[in-house]
Amino acid sequence: MAAEIHRITQETLDKLQAEYDELTTVGRTEIARVIESARLLGDLSENGDYHAAKDAQGKMESRIRQIDNVIRNHEIVERDEHSNTVEHATIVQIVYEGDGDDDRQEFFIGSIEEKPDGVLVASPTSPLGSALLGHSVGDEVEYEAPSGVLRLKIVGIR
Repeated sequence: MAAEIHRITQETLDKLQAEYDELTTVGRTEIARVIESARLLGDLSENGDYHAAKDAQGKMESRIRQIDNVIRNHEIVERDEHSNTVEHATIVQIVYEGDGDDDRQEFFIGSIEEKPDGVLVASPTSPLGSALLGHSVGDEVEYEAPSGVLRLKIVGIR
């Protein structure tokens, strides 16, 4: 089975590479030091510090594998800042049918790795993300959700 290709911006790739480098050098050295210190406290079966450090090590190694996968299987995409349509790396503002303008929601269309703070993420391959791609402000869009067909209007793109 072919690996999933992660469509990301160059900025996100650079950020992930820096995080990977930090985790595989300083991060691994630091967690090894913490584990060794906890090991010196005695009986490992009842040593909370040791178990917490091992848990942190497992989470860090999982993140390293996740970043490595994205770095090895990526495609660089560029967002056209002047585009009036929803595309990868777009923040789109929507209002669901029956809601008022005050109920607008913002979604970032792209990878969770690129998620801006305070904005929900919709993968381009998700029902919502794929329904929004290629549409413009003012377009009414519908997509199939687990609860049924949902209708919305695009009210902004940035």
